[in-house]
Amino acid sequence: MFVKVNGIDMYYEKCGEGRPLVMVHCNSMDHKIFKPAIKILSQHFTVYAVDSRDHGKSTKVKTIHYADMVQDMYEFITSLQIEKPIFYGFSDGGIVGLMLAAKYPDLLSQLIVSGASVNVDSNKSWVQFFFKLGAFFYPTDKMKLMLREPNITDEEFKAIKVPVCVTCGSHDLIKQSHSEHIAATVPDGKLDVFKGKGHTGYILYKKDIAKYILENVK
Repeated sequence: MFVKVNGIDMYYEKCGEGRPLVMVHCNSMDHKIFKPAIKILSQHFTVYAVDSRDHGKSTKVKTIHYADMVQDMYEFITSLQIEKPIFYGFSDGGIVGLMLAAKYPDLLSQLIVSGASVNVDSNKSWVQFFFKLGAFFYPTDKMKLMLREPNITDEEFKAIKVPVCVTCGSHDLIKQSHSEHIAATVPDGKLDVFKGKGHTGYILYKKDIAKYILENVK
């Protein structure tokens, strides 16, 4: 299904019954990465799995910024009249969720983010090198985005009213200290580290994240 938001056509799939749960994927992928998890989660929630702008079936754009993606999600939730959804975001989706909860403190009921960065320094040094190399050989704006954004301030984190669960892998691309900082700075946050896992190992086409969401939804 498509819905017009913020000047684009956003594609999403809806399934299940229960409390609303919005799921947003990482950079350069789409909602399909959550399919194994959605099979489980849709037994407990009404799941909205979206394709971010310039991803999947959603409208392609020349330049992409997290602020635009935040506005997309705000209009997605309000235009479909989704009441106080739980928001799950992975990587870029987690960045969007944090910024969304800070800008619109009364929009969500809970936020769960995995592998989200605070700023470009959140990435380990070898990851930053990889992104620079990727941007040189594949100069898409999606790749360049990770070299210039985000820049989430502590003031934004402190504006978040809802409970926040932060997850990362013990071998994540994101520095664990930055995940710890998010959990420690938001008013109601906690951190869970998936031992032996990398950035995608417990999420990408996996059921593990469904179990985590079910155990941690308030």
